[in-house]
Amino acid sequence: MTTLSIFDQQDPETPHTVTRDPAEIRQRLSEQGVRFEQWPTQALPQDADQQQILSAYADEVSRLKAECGFQTADVVSLSADHPDRAAFRQKFLDEHTHSEDEVRFFVRGEGLFYLHFDDQVYAVLCQQNDLISVPDGTRHWFDMGPEPEFTCIRLFSNPDGWVAQFTGSGIATELPRYEQLAGAAS
Repeated sequence: MTTLSIFDQQDPETPHTVTRDPAEIRQRLSEQGVRFEQWPTQALPQDADQQQILSAYADEVSRLKAECGFQTADVVSLSADHPDRAAFRQKFLDEHTHSEDEVRFFVRGEGLFYLHFDDQVYAVLCQQNDLISVPDGTRHWFDMGPEPEFTCIRLFSNPDGWVAQFTGSGIATELPRYEQLAGAAS
């Protein structure tokens, strides 16, 4: 279930707020400039390829491209049997920023975005049908867990795709990881 957990940086082990209400999640994230939507499910085969997925969500992707000026969209997918899953997980676990919005729509599976605002960290467990758009310059990181299972549509303004500027902060090591937060959300 989609879950928002909010932590104080001074007490990174225990969230002071936890909600699973999509309207409250949308409102709290909107207050921080983060876009959050839930799109209707499209019928797709389990082994759908990038073209099938992008075709199924063509209207939604076109709307976002028009509204936000995105130039490209692709599909990223990772499963627990991928031989490099640990390296992929590690790549995104450190706090970083981007010079463009980071947009993900979860076609299947789940992942955990951590968004760092001043002295608060918002941990958003995104699941199938969730769209999150993290504004450019927002300090954040992503945890896909030790056995990732997700497929996401990604939208980019920069045709080069995902480019991160790491902050050097160790805050990501201070908060509970996917294993603790995703398990608590079940």
